[in-house]
Amino acid sequence: MMAQIIETATVPLAAVDVDPVTLDIIENALRNARHEMDEVLFRTALSPGIREQHDEFPLIGDPRGRMVVGQFGLSIPALLDGFDGTIEEGDVLLTSDPYSCDGAISHANDWLVVMPIYVEGRVVGWASMFGHMSDVGGKTACSMPTDARTIFEEGVVIPPFKLYSRGVLNEDALRIILNQVRQPDWNRADLNGLIAACRTASRRIQELCARFGAETYTSALEALLQRNHDAMRILLATLFEDGETLTFSDYICDDGVGYGPYRLTLSLTRTGEKVLLDFSGSDPQAQGPINYYINENLARMFFGIYLITVADPQILWNDGFYPLVDVRIPEKSFWRPEYPAALNARNHGIGRIFDLFGGLLGQKTPELLNAAGFSSSPHFMYSGHKTGTGEWFQLYSIGFGGIPGRPIGDGPDGHSLWPSFTNIPCEFLESYYPLRVERWETVADTGGAGLHRGGNGVDVAYRFLEPGTIAIHDDRWLTYPWGVNGGDPGARGRKWIERADGTVQVLPSKVHDVPVAPGDLLHFVTWGGGGWGDPLERDPDLVGLEVRRGLVTPGGARRYGVSCDEAGTVDVEATAGLRESLRAARPEPAVFNMGPPLAEILARCEAETGLPAPRPPLRV
Repeated sequence: MMAQIIETATVPLAAVDVDPVTLDIIENALRNARHEMDEVLFRTALSPGIREQHDEFPLIGDPRGRMVVGQFGLSIPALLDGFDGTIEEGDVLLTSDPYSCDGAISHANDWLVVMPIYVEGRVVGWASMFGHMSDVGGKTACSMPTDARTIFEEGVVIPPFKLYSRGVLNEDALRIILNQVRQPDWNRADLNGLIAACRTASRRIQELCARFGAETYTSALEALLQRNHDAMRILLATLFEDGETLTFSDYICDDGVGYGPYRLTLSLTRTGEKVLLDFSGSDPQAQGPINYYINENLARMFFGIYLITVADPQILWNDGFYPLVDVRIPEKSFWRPEYPAALNARNHGIGRIFDLFGGLLGQKTPELLNAAGFSSSPHFMYSGHKTGTGEWFQLYSIGFGGIPGRPIGDGPDGHSLWPSFTNIPCEFLESYYPLRVERWETVADTGGAGLHRGGNGVDVAYRFLEPGTIAIHDDRWLTYPWGVNGGDPGARGRKWIERADGTVQVLPSKVHDVPVAPGDLLHFVTWGGGGWGDPLERDPDLVGLEVRRGLVTPGGARRYGVSCDEAGTVDVEATAGLRESLRAARPEPAVFNMGPPLAEILARCEAETGLPAPRPPLRV
């Protein structure tokens, strides 16, 4: 099964030389078109997840579907391979089924739009964009049931089909799809925004072809792809010894149905010009919905981000280096679950892969290694009917946490994993939803101590004004965000409700359909980032300043060997003595500080967290 591309032009475009100035103009025009796609969607969408938080990812590809510019590197070729039909000018494809496009998207909430870009009867490229729909039906509001065991529980799953055929909308199909969701006006607006963004990209590419010629444009794409290939070939030969294997492991704490932690392992071996990324050491697929059906090209993309953008941050990274990277993903594993495994909470796996690559690649250059940080995009959801009017309200939002300590400095406090994401303003939430944000503040001492401190997590306290239900998707409540080069781990996340009657309810990190009443207060506390470097080398005056700012407590300052009062005034003599005694008592700092051994963490789980320890993952 494979899409058949219909072109009226029969003569292939010739490859031509592109001068550096023209190449630079086309490169920056593509970069601008990619950002224009974002802006079109933000001004069209209705859901706060896309409109305010920017939970969407654009892509512009070459005639073969390879990403030339984009944010997430989803695989257009994988989608086309799973589509049995023709592609013509004016067509727009839509899907939300990860299993039908080899994981080009990773759960049913993501609606993926793909359209060909035609110039004079031939395909010169592709535009695509996917966005997270706040609801796609299913058994719970926002369509992310934490106890789901199959994708059938997670809402409508759209196979690849032509939403538009030669420019004509398939209104019946769209009507059927929107009949499955709780807020069809949101889905329609968000979907129209995705399509408008792709059409915007198409116009910009057609303008470039009109200005420079289609042959020059497509040849420029080849040059940009080749540049990444050449850069990666040099980096691989420089960083990794031929035949050398590196391995690193981390964990997802639990799967939402009581099993965990799930061990995730990634290995890298270089052979000649190429490297192999091997996920074979990871645990089997989860019973709950945390599985991450990862597309092989996404694995390559994550790898490339860590290498190419570090070596040359200004480069327009793309798919050009993919032939140099082989990927091995075992079937029925966490990374390649068997249909119809549940997938809705795959965001933890997406985030944790950044920690895996950081820990793996940082072994070669510890001085450039980041600690583990806020490697997820935790979800908070609140829905119900307003008293009196019966009007339905539904909130899907993404939380922020501590970014890791880094070679260049401290990790930011209360920040997003994804650089393009922004917070939903408190004023927006309070204007459109029956809640009040009583607290949005960093939590002192949650960032790991280090020469460069890990970013603090945040406590967002939501006071509910209407009865309804809430859902939470989070992680790192059990295992720790690790520190590096002598830095300490960051603090774990916590969630609890202070009920209006005075009782307190500790919540798991993954839970849905929890009833809330007017006056109840949810504390959504996220985790901190790990520290980087020896905390005893941190400037004592800087620690004192952070005590004054409420980022570190006087007790927490002692982790840095700093003695100070509540006002942040440093006792220089006491600090020197404290640091001397701490140095004498501690072992030699390790490259990685993962926190206590896993067996110890599990044994102390309930006493420390108020939650039972998860059971070992099942073998399937």
